Amino acid sequence: MIRRAAVAGQFYPANRESLRDELIALTQGKSFPAEPRGIALMVPHAGYMYSGRVAGETYTSVRLAGRAVILCPNHTGLGEAIALNDEGFWETPLGEIPIDESLARAVLSGCPESRVDKAAHAREHSLEVQLPFLQLLVPNMTFVPICVGTQDLRTLLGLGRAVAGAVERAGGDVLLIISSDMSHYVPAPIAKRQDHQAIERIVALDPEGLHRVVLEEEISMCGMAPAVAGLEAARRLGAGEARLVAYGHSGETTGDLRSVVGYAGVAVT
Repeated sequence: MIRRAAVAGQFYPANRESLRDELIALTQGKSFPAEPRGIALMVPHAGYMYSGRVAGETYTSVRLAGRAVILCPNHTGLGEAIALNDEGFWETPLGEIPIDESLARAVLSGCPESRVDKAAHAREHSLEVQLPFLQLLVPNMTFVPICVGTQDLRTLLGLGRAVAGAVERAGGDVLLIISSDMSHYVPAPIAKRQDHQAIERIVALDPEGLHRVVLEEEISMCGMAPAVAGLEAARRLGAGEARLVAYGHSGETTGDLRSVVGYAGVAVT
């Protein structure tokens, strides 16, 4: 199975060389540091012209790993509530990236609600846009794609436990990546206030608190569900601290502060 690029030419350049040049600019030509080792990253997923700066700063803030589990939201409504690919490749203009089959099947065996499903991933942009950054910085990587389309807290915590268990059994370094944008289409001051309410719970490594505050305060953070699962996994894998690496919003690009989308990059170590 090859999952073809769905949003190349929309969210990021479709031309290989143009994409590589843009990625180098967004990461300021830097590699990732030798320390600290990253357990998890939360990274935005808008078009690179909007959120690429925050993504680039986040990906170069910690030591990355050659294997990754990437959790993303389900914007399309297609497919299963917890959808994985467990074989094959994903394609971007930079080439093909193989699925980490053994790691994917370990997650599936540990999470009864998860299913092998192509439909949820077929047109979903939020995971795809992360891959070129990883291809640039971690050649020959493998990954597990997980699209999360439920807000049920018990299910999300169970997924987090399954991911942590799979990573522990795999041994070696595995990076968790949470793909999420923050507030959507609100004035910039409101976005900043609401986003930092959610970020406060994220950097506290508090998945239950994040779930509560996003729902109670009606924060339009699209990746709350994968963030809850990813934080639970990181917590169980021994995460000691988390910090906000970068924050921004779409108004910095468009000049329109009346209706923005927020972007946060968080590193968990």
